Amino acid sequence: MKNHLLSINDLSRDEAVAILATAAELGRVSEGGQKKLPTLRGRAVVNLFFEDSTRTRISFESAAKRLSADVINFSAKGSSVSKGESLKDTAQTLQAMGADAVVIRHGASGAAQRLADSGWISASVINAGDGTHEHPTQALLDAFTIGEKFGLATYDFSGLKVGIVGDILHSRVARSNVLLLKKLGASVTLIAPPTLLPVGVEQWGVAVSYDFDAALKNLDVVMMLRIQSERMHDLFFPSAREYSRAYGLDSTRLSTLKPKAIVMHPGPMNRGLEISADSADSLQSVVLAQVTNGVLVRMSVLYHLLAGASNS
Repeated sequence: MKNHLLSINDLSRDEAVAILATAAELGRVSEGGQKKLPTLRGRAVVNLFFEDSTRTRISFESAAKRLSADVINFSAKGSSVSKGESLKDTAQTLQAMGADAVVIRHGASGAAQRLADSGWISASVINAGDGTHEHPTQALLDAFTIGEKFGLATYDFSGLKVGIVGDILHSRVARSNVLLLKKLGASVTLIAPPTLLPVGVEQWGVAVSYDFDAALKNLDVVMMLRIQSERMHDLFFPSAREYSRAYGLDSTRLSTLKPKAIVMHPGPMNRGLEISADSADSLQSVVLAQVTNGVLVRMSVLYHLLAGASNS
């Protein structure tokens, strides 16, 4: 495995499966009562978040602490960054502090790559979401959850049909998931109105559908995406009500799913918009499992990056 995790493209299929397998082993150790491991004692992990994301930050923080690493949470709000300090200055500060890994979330696509390639810092860089580009650890935890729920311990998703539904255009989660799910052999369909699909989506190597109801009954996994209104500066659909009626997962649509199909959402959820409360809380929903598995997968990523080449 490389020194950084910036994109799913940084991982071969075997490397991705190794991360997932390690996460599964960490889960078994935790179930055995050993909640904290000494693996990264003496290492420092910095959460460098230029965008708010309580769920992802806490997940990385918990993962690092469970491996006995020291954790520094660095929020751009209220810091020198908000006063005009550059990414370079911030990176050099973290280097001087002795950071071994920097988990970065940034509103600009490519920010994590910029930090990793800059030479400003020797730490491993983990992309926790950059603009509308990628969110690799979210895709890894989603794949881990799918493998767990379908009993696919080898993570061979051949024959599995996955639908990613909603705001594909602004979703870094969708991009990372498409890359990883294809790598693992799944068949992926993007389901959205034409206005919420990116230009060039036909080159992604996936199917595209504008008809949620027609696609839904064939799916094994339904991955709902949040409508990212904060990134929308134009009118992408007539109204929230119209969007929900055409692309929202409600109890009626839920009843048409295959009995063993699962419902996923990366969070935070807009209940009543892209997903109804009863769908989010249904027996087929694995949203809470995704949160739990996020810690295990991020522990695994930190382990593979920081525990030494012999362990990667």
